[in-house]
Amino acid sequence: MGRWKKATSSSKVLALVLAVLLVAAACSGDDAAETFSEIGASLDSGGDGMTTGTTSAASEEAPTEASNEGEGDRQAADDDTQGGPLGSGGVTPVALPTQIGRDIIFTAEMTVAVTDVTAAGEEATRAIQGLGGFLFGQHTIGSPNPTSVLTFKVQPEDFQIALAALGSIGEVRTQNVTASDVTERIVDLESRIATATASVDRLRVLLAEATEIDSIVELESELLMRETELETLRGSLRTLQDQVALATIVVSLTEAASHPELALTVSAYPAHDSGQSCPANGELRVETGTETTFCFEIVNTGDTWLADFELRDPVLDLALDDLTVVFGDPDTSLEPGDSLLLAGEMVPDRDLRTRTTVTAKPVDETGEAIPGRPASQTSTAFVNAVDPDGIASFAEGLAASWDLMVKLAQVLVLALGALIPFIWIPVLAWFVWRWRRPAAPE
Repeated sequence: MGRWKKATSSSKVLALVLAVLLVAAACSGDDAAETFSEIGASLDSGGDGMTTGTTSAASEEAPTEASNEGEGDRQAADDDTQGGPLGSGGVTPVALPTQIGRDIIFTAEMTVAVTDVTAAGEEATRAIQGLGGFLFGQHTIGSPNPTSVLTFKVQPEDFQIALAALGSIGEVRTQNVTASDVTERIVDLESRIATATASVDRLRVLLAEATEIDSIVELESELLMRETELETLRGSLRTLQDQVALATIVVSLTEAASHPELALTVSAYPAHDSGQSCPANGELRVETGTETTFCFEIVNTGDTWLADFELRDPVLDLALDDLTVVFGDPDTSLEPGDSLLLAGEMVPDRDLRTRTTVTAKPVDETGEAIPGRPASQTSTAFVNAVDPDGIASFAEGLAASWDLMVKLAQVLVLALGALIPFIWIPVLAWFVWRWRRPAAPE
């Protein structure tokens, strides 16, 4: 009977220890105190380990329900924030937690293409000020390629709303969002500051009690070093805390049509076929009076649509209306990456070096003109017109001589290649002759 009572007491002690461990893992603060009271009352009333386990389960279940409710509220807020993609660039806001009991630095960098950089900058500033944020820095460049880099500071809970507001002022080209957890760094800095503060206080006490000059000088030097280190740590901590307190967003505003460019290639070939063999390759050498077709290939190499094309060549005396359209339509807008192919026909009576210039204006996808410099490109091509009945020039004679030398060299190479397989025949004949030749008398 005595053993049974002793075992019963041991079971109660073990149940109490297990209950304390479970409650310590699930509860904190006032909730933990209330749970300890409930356990104590249960044990006083003769409860066993099962009662303690039930109490612990109840105390663990309540925070879980509260956490689920809070998580639901945050999810609803995120759903409201993520109503759609930012701007027209198809970039969707990322879901970043802000209320997780950690020290997190939120930063974002984004590039937004707009039609008017100045007006877009004012709109972005008003949007951030409406959220309680402010403009922290600005760097603006004027024409010919206007850009503006704006740095904003907002509360972390307004971070995603600010991203959506800034993305709606134009077309989002790029977006980079980061969240850096600096909780450990802050805790480490606070610990080091506490240690450094205690060290400084001890040195000040020792300095106040010192009487010898050498000791005073040494303590002052050490104190100055410790105080400098302490202020550096405090400065680092303030910097991190400021970055945690306010999220940073850097927005680069650029003109949507700031880089209209085109490429022009001019070539020619001997024929009149309405440009069916365009484009041609390399320089052209024809006899005077030969029908010749000139090819003009235009490619939109910029980042915006082009329209209102103009083409002039004072050497050929050609304009856009004089050319035949081989591919594309110069009367419509040319999308970036697309090309036009035009052809013009004439009969050269002398050497020609063309000087063709093409210009076009930037437009949007609907064909409406947009601000921006026009695109322009000049290209040349050389046509050597030879008179078959005339006296050859020095250059033509030199070219003919060079062609003759090249042909002779080719003949020699062919002949050498043909003789190499038979080179063993004379060698064999020489050995036979030496073998059959009678030996000279001694």
